[in-house]
Amino acid sequence: MSELDNQLSLAIHGKPTAAVTYNRTASLKKMRFRENVLAYTFLAPSLFLFAIFLFYPILKSVYLSLHSTDPTGQVAAYVGLDNFKELFSSGLFWNGMKVTAMFSLLTVPTSILLALLLAALTHNLRWGKRGFQFAFSLPLVLAVGTSSIIWKFLFHPSLGMLNYFLGLAGVAPIPWLVSPEWALLSVSLMTVWMNLGFNYIILSSGLQGIPDELYESAKIDGAGAVTMFRIITMPLLSPTLFFVVLVSIISAFQSFGQINILTSGGPMDSTSVFVFSIFQESFINFRFGAGSTQALMLFLVILLLTYIQFKWVERKVHYQ
Repeated sequence: MSELDNQLSLAIHGKPTAAVTYNRTASLKKMRFRENVLAYTFLAPSLFLFAIFLFYPILKSVYLSLHSTDPTGQVAAYVGLDNFKELFSSGLFWNGMKVTAMFSLLTVPTSILLALLLAALTHNLRWGKRGFQFAFSLPLVLAVGTSSIIWKFLFHPSLGMLNYFLGLAGVAPIPWLVSPEWALLSVSLMTVWMNLGFNYIILSSGLQGIPDELYESAKIDGAGAVTMFRIITMPLLSPTLFFVVLVSIISAFQSFGQINILTSGGPMDSTSVFVFSIFQESFINFRFGAGSTQALMLFLVILLLTYIQFKWVERKVHYQ
């Protein structure tokens, strides 16, 4: 066989035929199918739990919001959008949102700023750093119920330690939990203390992730502590701050335990945040349809706030 024939034969055998191409495509499809089956097999337990504890309650809330229920929770009649109309016309939604917004404004910025200050002060400590970290993180290990009981004793008008120290300073006792002017502030004070540990740990971790070489270069250039914090620390810490702000706002809108134990929504509904209103409508008044309606509205409000933060606030975040 001549050299030309050999080259032609090699070219013909080297060119993939339609059957070979089809077989390769079929093999790739089988591999992808097997990979998808394996992936969903590993995800099945999580998806099962999500379906039971997340997806089903959401669908059930949508169903109940369109119906009226009897005291046992059974569906009595289909009412359509009447529950939503009643919610907005009664002013319950706006009052709950107002109290919740005030509660968020009192707790979220304060807890984040305090945690950032403490994290910055303890970041470069040469001794006792672990002790300070343990002390500031201690509220994180306490349950909401335990923390609320502790602070209820502290807020006691006659036996509480807070009024005792105010008396030593010559200040008149403050009606912490029994006055509409002080109740929301008192609950917010306890919530700031309770959330301080989580925010401190996250922000301290963010500070440890900033390279020390940047600070050393800035010191060589003559930058002071305030300048380095403004130019280096804040931009590089912005992803961590964004996460903390997002989680803190969602947590503030879902706060319930401390309010239920300390004030039960009072006095005069001054601490009746939206979640407590949902609890009151559903499990005290046994109006599960109205409670489901409020729960859906709270879900939409949190979803809207999260979207706004990812849409506009995240633009100011500096990712390395």
